[in-house]
Amino acid sequence: MKPDKKRELTCIICPIGCRITVDAADGDFVFSGNKCPKGAEFARKEITAPLRTLTTTVRTTFPGIPVLPVKTSGEAPKDKLNEIIRELSKLVIKERIGIGETIVADILGTGIDIIATSDMLKEENP
Repeated sequence: MKPDKKRELTCIICPIGCRITVDAADGDFVFSGNKCPKGAEFARKEITAPLRTLTTTVRTTFPGIPVLPVKTSGEAPKDKLNEIIRELSKLVIKERIGIGETIVADILGTGIDIIATSDMLKEENP
C-alpha cells in the first residue's frame, strides 16, 4: 500500500464483517472500524501479504471424469495464484486419486500442496 493512502476492507474472520479503514501514514498502518484485535491482524496481513485458498480442477485421462476438483492445502500468496493455475493447467491425472491425496507437493516452492477434493476417481467405473 502506498504511503499516505487510505483503504477500506471488510474483515472476513467472523460473521460481523467489520468495515476496517487502513490509513498508511508516515510508513505505519493505523486501523479503525475493527471491533476486535483479530480484525486489525486480518487487515495488516491483507495489506502486507495477502493469502488465498485456491480451488480449481485439473484434467484427467478418465473419459467419464474429465476433470478432478482440487484445492491448495493451505493459503497461498495471492500474487502466485495465476502462476499456480498456469502450472496446474499443464497437469493431467492418470491414476486413481482420492480425496485428500497430494496431486502436487510444494507447488512453485510455496510450501503449499495441491490436494484432491473428491473420491470420483476412486470409484470402479469412472
